[in-house]
Amino acid sequence: MSKFTTIFMGTPDFAVPALKALYNAGHPVSLVVTQPDRPKGRGRQISLPPVKAAAKQLGLPVFQPESVKTQDFYEAMTDLKPDIFVVVAFGHILPRRVMEIAPMGAVNLHASLLPAYRGPAPIQRAIINGESETGVTSMLMDAGLDTGEILETEKTVIHPADTAGTLHDRLAQLSANVLTKTLAGFAAGTIRPVAQDHARATYAPMLKKSDGRIDWSRSAVFLERFIRGMCPWPGAHTYWGSKRINIFAARVCPMAELRPPGTVLASFSNELRVATGKEALSIEELQVASGKRMHIRDFLKGADISPATVLE
Repeated sequence: MSKFTTIFMGTPDFAVPALKALYNAGHPVSLVVTQPDRPKGRGRQISLPPVKAAAKQLGLPVFQPESVKTQDFYEAMTDLKPDIFVVVAFGHILPRRVMEIAPMGAVNLHASLLPAYRGPAPIQRAIINGESETGVTSMLMDAGLDTGEILETEKTVIHPADTAGTLHDRLAQLSANVLTKTLAGFAAGTIRPVAQDHARATYAPMLKKSDGRIDWSRSAVFLERFIRGMCPWPGAHTYWGSKRINIFAARVCPMAELRPPGTVLASFSNELRVATGKEALSIEELQVASGKRMHIRDFLKGADISPATVLE
């Protein structure tokens, strides 16, 4: 199989399996481009992007530009004469003139079955919306947001217990397979780019921390998916008075008596059952303020949260 000189562009954990697959497949990686080191967490310690850490382990050169729109960046890419760019969750939109440096263009991996869920939060939105399957798509980048011609896809089932975290990890591994297949297809001359049906496109907008607040007027079925889709970030949460409660797992259950959404219902001694807009939600795992994550039975041993309390 032909080997292509590549420049890899990516930043978070999601991109690491694809970088390793590219390296292990024997394609020369002349440069890894990633976001600059940033402060992270409560301590605001400077943290390396996961792709940078992986590149250093593989012995690959790393470049961390603040912008990809400068003349210096353009000339740096031109000097390396790549056959192809591979872009995975990079965090920048490449200018057209940069994409045109590589004769084979720029291949981008996206965590959805395009044209569904274009945009930055496809994994979370697919779970919240109750999709039964999702996948990874490789496409030729163009000037639009996830609008390029499709090269390869692979599907995976969304399991009833999947969180955004578990699905993220599975799709990250799947992306490595899709990238390998895509480059093998290029080498064999079997790749046939297919234009997306833009009329069927949907969008998965960026999530903010505030998006995780639970709206108890939604149905219990929706909220159970919402909690899984928001885990681990931004995290589904509600308020018990002034206390913030982060919720990690819940199940749908009957609501024997009609109560306003958010009201704690009378139930079994080791259960926290809350009224929603339709049916009830039994909270199974949570975390209060800066405390530790715990099962509901452990929480209820030390918390006096009586029926008729309203969560907001």
